[in-house]
Amino acid sequence: MSLIPADNTFAVGAVLFGLAWLGFWIDGRPIGRKTSGVVWVLTVGMILSNSKVIPFSAPAYDLVGGALVPLAIPLLLFKADLRRIFRESGVVMITFCLACLATVVAAVAGFYLIQAFMPLGEIGPKVAGVYTAGFVGGAVNFLAVSQAAQMSPHEFSVAIGASSFVSILALMALIAIPSLRFVTARVPFKAAPEGGGAGAGAGAARERPPTMRLSHVSGALALSFAICALADMLAVAWELAHYRILFITVVTIVVANLLPGPLGRLQGDFEIGMLLMYLFFAMVGAGTDATRFLGEAFHLFLYGMFIISLHLALVFAVARWLKIDLAEAVVASAAALVGPTATAAIAISKGWRGLVMPGIMCGIFGYAIATFIGVAVTEFLR
Repeated sequence: MSLIPADNTFAVGAVLFGLAWLGFWIDGRPIGRKTSGVVWVLTVGMILSNSKVIPFSAPAYDLVGGALVPLAIPLLLFKADLRRIFRESGVVMITFCLACLATVVAAVAGFYLIQAFMPLGEIGPKVAGVYTAGFVGGAVNFLAVSQAAQMSPHEFSVAIGASSFVSILALMALIAIPSLRFVTARVPFKAAPEGGGAGAGAGAARERPPTMRLSHVSGALALSFAICALADMLAVAWELAHYRILFITVVTIVVANLLPGPLGRLQGDFEIGMLLMYLFFAMVGAGTDATRFLGEAFHLFLYGMFIISLHLALVFAVARWLKIDLAEAVVASAAALVGPTATAAIAISKGWRGLVMPGIMCGIFGYAIATFIGVAVTEFLR
């Protein structure tokens, strides 16, 4: 029995939204640059449930996992205009595609290596898929593949908890690499153009707080509901119900590219999608048994570290071979490993303003393709 009963939906909902608030608050503080708010949401949720303040399972959790998670996918992908992405990303897109391939190679090689020494059992192919998706796209793809691979909440929590620390180390490595003489002596590095243009404008735009317009938010939610309904119908009709996240992703990308103008002008859709994602992270943390988590996470941490280490080695080896500028290689690798927001921050901090927009575009493209790549890796390794 927990202090807050499982059937007290309002109290449980208050805790879930409070945890989401905590995550967003930390993301906006200096500590958020070192430890993602997601880590805090998962950790505090785990502490509350394991100390019997909130239940391990509740109807409110089922609502978040069953309805709100699919609803978040379209909201996060409405800006995936593929024509604009390819038009504005240039050489960085080619390097990004090579970085994605490096992630796949590293995930498959690491899977067979870790199975030889520390067998993961049935969770192994699932973890390989979600890590591939997460290190090509981001948390939204990590989540989508976990649903398609039918991960349990506990398996998801262990996997994302371990990968969160790996992502932090990857971010630190990407920031440090341009300062390492060992790398700069071997990979061409003339630094990216620092002039104005689209990159500078994008950096400034990301500093402005998001605008929430009710007409936009309500329209985006209505469209997201419609996409989820259509995707569910298609998944059931083709007897592929457990892949409904893939159907939602496909339908969303089609709609985003048929209506790039109206969807590109939406304000507040991405923020609502992120709120739903953070509610899901809060639910996952609340449903995690801490003793099992600590026992299983270390193996997955080692696996994640192997993936990013081999990824970086392959990307910079190819950059040296093809004479790709180090700044472009770092931005492309960052777009895959840590997502568009962190990539923009790296480019701005290094003074590579001309690479801000290409990095963001590649990160969004990663969101569009990573779910399919992650599911393919899981099915291949099964």
